[in-house]
Amino acid sequence: MCGICGFTYSDKSLVKKMSLSLRHRGPDDEGIHVTNDVSLGHRRLSILDLSVAGHQPMANRDKTLWIVHNGEVYNFREIRKELEAKGYTFQGNSDTEVILYAYEEWGADCLQRFRGMFAFAIWNEQKKDLFIARDRLGVKPLYYMEKGGILYFASEIKAFKETGVMDDTLHAGAVDLYFTFRFTPGSQTVIKDVKRLDPGYYMIWKEGASTLHKYWDIDLNFSSHITKKREEDYVEEFLHIFRESVGLRLVSDVPVGAYLSGGLDSSFIVAIMSEIAGKQVSTFSVGLPGGRDESGYAKIVAQYFNTDHHPLQVESSAADKIPDVMWHLDEPLSDAATIPTYLMSEVTKKEVTVILSGEGADEQLGGYDKYKPLYYPYLFKSLIPGFLLKSLSPHLSGSSTSYRAMEYMANLRDPAKAYLRFNSVFLREQRKTLFSDSDVEYTCPGDNDYNIVAPYLNGKGDYLNRLLLLDLKTWLPHDLLLKNDKMTMAFGVEARTPFLDHRLAELLIKVPARYKLKWFKEKHLLRKAMAGKVPHEILKRKKQGFTVPIERWVKGELRALTDELFSRESLESTGIFDFYSAQKVKEANLSNIYSLRQFWTLFSFLAWNRYFLKR
Repeated sequence: MCGICGFTYSDKSLVKKMSLSLRHRGPDDEGIHVTNDVSLGHRRLSILDLSVAGHQPMANRDKTLWIVHNGEVYNFREIRKELEAKGYTFQGNSDTEVILYAYEEWGADCLQRFRGMFAFAIWNEQKKDLFIARDRLGVKPLYYMEKGGILYFASEIKAFKETGVMDDTLHAGAVDLYFTFRFTPGSQTVIKDVKRLDPGYYMIWKEGASTLHKYWDIDLNFSSHITKKREEDYVEEFLHIFRESVGLRLVSDVPVGAYLSGGLDSSFIVAIMSEIAGKQVSTFSVGLPGGRDESGYAKIVAQYFNTDHHPLQVESSAADKIPDVMWHLDEPLSDAATIPTYLMSEVTKKEVTVILSGEGADEQLGGYDKYKPLYYPYLFKSLIPGFLLKSLSPHLSGSSTSYRAMEYMANLRDPAKAYLRFNSVFLREQRKTLFSDSDVEYTCPGDNDYNIVAPYLNGKGDYLNRLLLLDLKTWLPHDLLLKNDKMTMAFGVEARTPFLDHRLAELLIKVPARYKLKWFKEKHLLRKAMAGKVPHEILKRKKQGFTVPIERWVKGELRALTDELFSRESLESTGIFDFYSAQKVKEANLSNIYSLRQFWTLFSFLAWNRYFLKR
């Protein structure tokens, strides 16, 4: 796990500055490679091959290829054997060297062989082209800018601040999407100059121009792939691939631990780790100020598997951490769990460098409560009298749960529209009011928000799987994984996610809804797979997730900062918001879920504007 950066011209001083801005991602080593045509920078967090043979930028034998790499290719040993059989020799034992020679042998097709989380760039000195690639599900970040025929790339946006050429003008459409979804889906970030390389894509830059190529995707026409397998067959196949996935993620030259909340996902990871590790597993639970105390459940699992358990306690104030959290995020993100994740990483780093976590389980196995009110009304939409719902909804508040539910059911003939009426943080008419002081039209041009969700939701096939796929392709990479990477790497902690092996994703998208959500019970398939492998009281638990006491924070330790961020001066400095509309968001009743989301979405954007964009 590391930080990478570079650009397609020669400037040793600049690449050093960009690399230095990423030092938190790689505190163990640094390296640069500069020629007349390219500058590459690397910060190293030593996980595999701790020797100098793992130093980057790394070259092949004849120094025609140079690589900088962030992440892990877990099956590198298997690929290495294949390459050795073809006559390749290796200087060290890192996965980076395997990536380099795999690219030399197979070109872009090497990506089809990799199982892992990665973002890397390879410069070809003979062809004078740059190849950059990102893993299939977007676990590792990779940003780029194209300015005047020059390509810049980096693991984090803050590296571009060092270039002096990044225009921090906001992208109106992306800002609007942020206030719709609480994150920004797609390749465009809220900063006009900066884009993301999408998950499952690679780019080739040559002669001042770039071309994008998709190398992996999940077929949206999955209804034709769903077979009539028995539930037991799916459970067996799931268990087989998951064991493989956990085993691959235990490969490391430094100790590996696991987060343990006592919930289904983390408990199952610990169960499989204990089964295959051959030694005592280290587990970590973290108590958060004002959060729900789940230490009892974690203790049950730790005792059951006889783990080396470390119950850690966070004492830090949320208010104190907001500036650092926003700086490390790079992008505005309305996910209050960023703060607990940051605090957890800070205390975990004192004990371990590599940690396994459960991201990706809910989006593939139907773990969130929101899927029930979205899925079951859709199944019975023909029985809902739409005219009655339409007549009731105008009498309800646009921020009330009842209004959103009515709007959802009244529009179910168009699932994408229904989804947006239920799930949008600010409805389109609310965004127009919020942005009304701006000289720029920030509200989505045309149907950009609709076009994000329609390809997934409007069509034939298993509707629950369409909802899950929408989250897997949008919410997961652009919110949950962004948060997980940036908050752990702020302290040089590598988080590995066994539920996000691409082979597991390819299996689970084919599993019928009835095996995921059964009689209103979430994660049915996972519970079946866990039966007999974890304590009974854990198997029957409902999903909890982070408890983040935003309402209490706003009345207490975040009150002064809230007043500052929502001041007229602060709001007007953005050039976006109507002051009076923003004050209504601030003063709304935060016990209402939609009002709470609206407040935190605006609060997070204003904090990001202050502590990242204008810093």
